[in-house]
Amino acid sequence: MKIICIGRNYADHAEELGNQIPDEPVVFCKPDSSILQPRNPFVIPPWSKEIHHEIELLLRIGRVGKYIDKNHALSYIDAITVGIDFTARDLQKKLKEKGLPWEKSKGFDGSAVIGKWVPGSLKKKDYQITLLKNNLIIQNGNTSQFIFSIEEIISHISKFFTLKTGDVIFTGTPPGVGPITAGDQLEGHLDGKSLLSLNIR
Repeated sequence: MKIICIGRNYADHAEELGNQIPDEPVVFCKPDSSILQPRNPFVIPPWSKEIHHEIELLLRIGRVGKYIDKNHALSYIDAITVGIDFTARDLQKKLKEKGLPWEKSKGFDGSAVIGKWVPGSLKKKDYQITLLKNNLIIQNGNTSQFIFSIEEIISHISKFFTLKTGDVIFTGTPPGVGPITAGDQLEGHLDGKSLLSLNIR
């Protein structure tokens, strides 16, 4: 399985980081070794002093697809959840300033947190995703605010990467990203339902 991520899919998030709003989906990948195993804490790596949380809606692919038409894209999803795309913002900034790829800042071990899957096809376009840190809401967004819809994301990705059963798509984070510290407790919600809980060490 592979993990494909979409960056800058909320205009407010792009603006908060000083990035331009893209005219096509920004795509990057995480290796399968980035998946944080269930019930494990997230351990802040010693080589970064600025790890940021990014809550996202996640899609799980249920069948193989290539050059998927937008009109049929939703039928390729067999489950959804929320997840966290941890980002080493300090390392990302250094790499971007040098014009280098920034996979190291996004794809490091444990950087992909996947919540409990909710089986079934998508039934609406306005899913609410929320991240709480120490019981306080710090990120709150709705998929109706996407720059690129779920159908557009799947169609675009499938032009370049064959989507296979079990592949996971991170669809982008709303504004409010920020640093984590040891001792924090994170909880991710989809439409008010808690689907992930995580301790930071």
